[in-house]
Amino acid sequence: MKKTLIDYKEAIKQLPLKDKYTKDELLIEPFLIEENEKLQIYYAPHNEYFNPRAKVFIVGITPGFQQMSTAIAIARKEFEKGNNIEEIQYACKVAGRFSGSLRKNLIEMLNRLELNKALNIEDCSELFGNKDELLHTVSLVPYPVFVNKENYTGHTPKLIKNEFLMKYVYKNFMEEFKRLDNANEILLIPLGRAVEEVLCKLKAEGIIGEDQILFGFPHPSGANGGRKVQFEANKESMMKLIKLKRAFFMSK
Repeated sequence: MKKTLIDYKEAIKQLPLKDKYTKDELLIEPFLIEENEKLQIYYAPHNEYFNPRAKVFIVGITPGFQQMSTAIAIARKEFEKGNNIEEIQYACKVAGRFSGSLRKNLIEMLNRLELNKALNIEDCSELFGNKDELLHTVSLVPYPVFVNKENYTGHTPKLIKNEFLMKYVYKNFMEEFKRLDNANEILLIPLGRAVEEVLCKLKAEGIIGEDQILFGFPHPSGANGGRKVQFEANKESMMKLIKLKRAFFMSK
């Protein structure tokens, strides 16, 4: 069963009120969900809000520590205000989804692919603002994953070959995907090759349909040195798929 804010409410309330936390404050036993060899999975609340009417599904590997810290800081403040769980879950999603430079780079690339025009919006930044009903963001593994307390990148160990992590893909990601109103039409944007590999596997298994995956989209991290080269190499094919999706984007 997926862990939620209800399970971690008291642990979060024990934290001091802060805008950011350190690893020493969050990578602790009360937030540890599971571990296997060098992998540790910790709790974070920013993948709990669900938008079933989305047209675009941006898929990451796992939340990183920055997203974990941001989401837990928001939850801590919202608990102080006494807001209900659903309101806090939405607030955590809004604050934590690809925050910081990741979001900036992501928006820039989506605009260059003219996704904004296909969606009939001015700028893809609106997907993270007043047009967020068009977007759902999710991670293949819904919780932060670390290798010896460093962000897991999907490669060491290789995600698609790791049973410990892939069980989260089938038990959590796939269940969420199936709940979408338009699961067989929605555009899936994988952030990086590790995510793309998993989505290809699910496509081969008949879970994801044809013409749904935006192949070749780079991970937006500033640490991805090949981001711009990969984007330019795949730009034409990605724009072609987005244009094919325009009728779906315009449907009610």
